Amino acid sequence: MKTLKFWYVLITGLSWAFAVNAQTTSGGNGNCGPIRGGHYGPYDYRPDHQKNAGSDPLPHAEKRVLVEGAHFTPRVENLIGAQSGGQIGSPGPDLSYTLRAFPNNHRALVSVMRYGEKFKTETPPGLQYPVECYFERAIRFAGNDSIVRIIYATYLTKKNRLAEAKAQLNSATQLAADNAFTHYNIGLAYYEMKEYGPALESAHRAIALGFDKPDLREKLIAAGQWQDPVVQSAETETARDGTAVGDAASSPKAP
Repeated sequence: MKTLKFWYVLITGLSWAFAVNAQTTSGGNGNCGPIRGGHYGPYDYRPDHQKNAGSDPLPHAEKRVLVEGAHFTPRVENLIGAQSGGQIGSPGPDLSYTLRAFPNNHRALVSVMRYGEKFKTETPPGLQYPVECYFERAIRFAGNDSIVRIIYATYLTKKNRLAEAKAQLNSATQLAADNAFTHYNIGLAYYEMKEYGPALESAHRAIALGFDKPDLREKLIAAGQWQDPVVQSAETETARDGTAVGDAASSPKAP
């Protein structure tokens, strides 16, 4: 339940403040297939990144209702079973359809990751592609989606591929810009890797940007890794020209 709560907070609470330049391709990448939605899509999961076309005027919310209402119901998200096909069989085909229509659907990516864990394989029943392919496809489709990279880093951490996980979190940090909540969640991901230094830096960054939720700080305190942010006073800050502000103020002025 704690894991589900973590992902609910991560995915539902985030906002995005960076520009989109998502691209689609008709060519595959290795065995992960082309980015095509088939009968529907592909669409960006983030509502502020939708690009309407004359032939496809539906609002983003309606697109999601159509796809998720038919294929990504709570039954599928929680890996209970299929939604389509009379609810007979595995949730794999419904997850695959959802991620063809919305390749960077954050919640569906979490479910696919958990689906692989449930069966202890990269190819659980009914998935069109191996589990990791869905992260590769999401990044190929929306490389500027920081949340995809955080979820992928979690997947890589579970596989003990820590260098790759750090690379994804580094990309997420750059994409996060001034999004305080994203920095906070990057800190949580670093904490789960036991990378306490970067976790602390992300926590400090989130606090500086105005987000001071205590959970990450409390985790770092419990691990003996918390340090309060260093706040410099005006007297000790360095001026742009390299002269201490206090020294500049006390320096004699030219007549």
